[in-house]
Amino acid sequence: MAYDHQEQEQLDSFKAFWAKYGSIITWVLIVALGSYAGWNYWKSHKRNQSAEASALYDELQSAMIANDNAKVQRVAGDIRGKYDGTAYAQMAAMGAAKGAFEANDLKTAKTHLQWVVDNGNDEFKSIARIRLAGVLLDEKAYDEALKVLNGKVLPQFEAEANDRKGDVLVAQNKLKEARDAYVAAIAAMDAGSPGRQVVVIKLESIGGTAPVDKKAEEQKAAAQKAAA
Repeated sequence: MAYDHQEQEQLDSFKAFWAKYGSIITWVLIVALGSYAGWNYWKSHKRNQSAEASALYDELQSAMIANDNAKVQRVAGDIRGKYDGTAYAQMAAMGAAKGAFEANDLKTAKTHLQWVVDNGNDEFKSIARIRLAGVLLDEKAYDEALKVLNGKVLPQFEAEANDRKGDVLVAQNKLKEARDAYVAAIAAMDAGSPGRQVVVIKLESIGGTAPVDKKAEEQKAAAQKAAA
């Protein structure tokens, strides 16, 4: 009987607890389960979107290889319209900008690149800035090109940005500023970078002198010392 009495007390305590907190617990569980279901749906939706965008991007690449710019632009528009939240939208915009540029449609190229500058991640934004400045340089829109290049770029793209800035400044006949930009570009490049010598040639062609690569000089000196 003592066991039955203790069991009844526990049951009564549970009933009292549930009467007081049961409604709250039920709603917490509903919200939690709803959130979990929503999270699973969102992940599934994102996976499906990524797969669909990937298939369209493959189609865009095939069109680029075939030099079918009209199809490139159409597919890029579909990707941006339906899957603008995926990385494929940025990649498609960059590909469409290239296709438009090669077709001498600079207006469309600028539109795609500006979209990436406004909507892309930091890496794509950096690349798009440099390419957009190149298009503006071709259009002789020098001040606008410099404005684009003065925006934020990631450190790994600073050499390319300064190189492009030097090109714009040369076109404006601002040779001192151009030399400074080329020097900054060279300083940001590794000694073995394939583009470094090109920038050195451009710098020297406007009366500049390439900065000494201290690391390369130290390595050279160490090698000579070891050989001796």
